[in-house]
Amino acid sequence: MSEDTERHAMKMAKKKAARDKIMATKTDKKGLIIVHTGKGKGKSTAAFGMIFRHIAHGMQSAVVQFIKGGMSTGERDMILDRFTDLCSFHTMGEGFTWETQDKTRDTEMAQAAWEKAKELIRDPKNSMVLLDELNIALRYDYVDINEVVEFLVEEKPEMTHVVITGRNAKDELIEIADMVTEMELIKHPFRSGVKAQIGVEY
Repeated sequence: MSEDTERHAMKMAKKKAARDKIMATKTDKKGLIIVHTGKGKGKSTAAFGMIFRHIAHGMQSAVVQFIKGGMSTGERDMILDRFTDLCSFHTMGEGFTWETQDKTRDTEMAQAAWEKAKELIRDPKNSMVLLDELNIALRYDYVDINEVVEFLVEEKPEMTHVVITGRNAKDELIEIADMVTEMELIKHPFRSGVKAQIGVEY
């Protein structure tokens, strides 16, 4: 063994010992409130990755889409086609707010989605519930942030994970969340005239 290889092995052994010591202190388990926000692409994509992990482990989950209408997406189609026994899927919105142009109807749809979300979160069968684009509904005051925070703090079952996506997450939501990831936009093909493409955006 060369001196360089030996030095590397010793360094990694030290690092592993330190890491093992840290990991030994991480014993708690709890249902997390997870927020994916920011201007960059990947918020819903990352959230659906966790839903598919749940499915892969045979764990029950649910999805409520607050804004997106009945548009076909790869995740939605796969879940509805193959995994309805493990994931209930509810598309409650009718499209983005600039398409509907009807605040009263958008508010009614968002309120109905929130009622469905509460029902699914309360259901002990579900260990994860994804509230896709809830942040958009909160931004436009279709759903009251104080009500959402109060419900998540007071009523969310202890071991249920709730994942929330959408730009402009409210400070009140960030405050109570266990994990917050902000997707930063550095570059996007849309700005160069490339439209959303199947298998990438949906």
